[in-house]
Amino acid sequence: MEIMVFFSLMLLVCSVSTNQTEADNEIVDQQISNQQPCPQDIHAVLREMAVSLAEQKVEIRTLKQENQDHITKLKELESHKNEIDWLKQKSKEQEAKLETEIDQLKQEQQVKQVAFSVSLLEQGSRDIGPFNIHMTLIFKRVVTNIGNAYNKHTGIFTAPVRGVYHFDWSIYGHGNIQTGAPLFRNGEHIFAAYEHPASGGVSASNGASLLLEVGDQVSVRLWANTRIYDNQNHHNTFSGHLIFTM
Repeated sequence: MEIMVFFSLMLLVCSVSTNQTEADNEIVDQQISNQQPCPQDIHAVLREMAVSLAEQKVEIRTLKQENQDHITKLKELESHKNEIDWLKQKSKEQEAKLETEIDQLKQEQQVKQVAFSVSLLEQGSRDIGPFNIHMTLIFKRVVTNIGNAYNKHTGIFTAPVRGVYHFDWSIYGHGNIQTGAPLFRNGEHIFAAYEHPASGGVSASNGASLLLEVGDQVSVRLWANTRIYDNQNHHNTFSGHLIFTM
């Protein structure tokens, strides 16, 4: 009797265990069916990812290189622009310099023709002097003034170009008083024309060739305490001309 009861219990346990195992297997199968299928070869996937990453790296390097090429081209263009601007500026400077040289050549061509001849009074007659200092004589009557180097308002000739010039001057006096007039270059006494008449009228003259720099001034001055006389015959004259440039 006891043996029969034992076998009955064993059958009951086996039946329960079998049912539990089948239930568990159904739950596991259900969970597996709900999951995404796993790749069959994970190494293949990794290789694909590595290839894709390498391709992206190559593309990135290519983009970097293209970007660097663009930067280099931009720098070259900027350099070319600066060079073009510099060339334009130099061209303007050279054009201005050429215009200046042309103007200078024209001026030099004009100032190569320098000559003047003047006398003391335009009209009438009178004595000039004496004065207690040297006085620049202003020759008012202009016969010739090629190059406009003589100023009839100041009595001064101004050299327009470096060169050798020749000057002549003459003076006329009368009565018992000295007559004298030296030629001055800037403040330098060069030569003098001088007479001391006892009576009547006398004249004196002189000449000089001078090397003048541009802007040098030449004039005739009445000596202190001397006197000259002029009338419609124009006895007192001052003349000069450029011999050659240097």
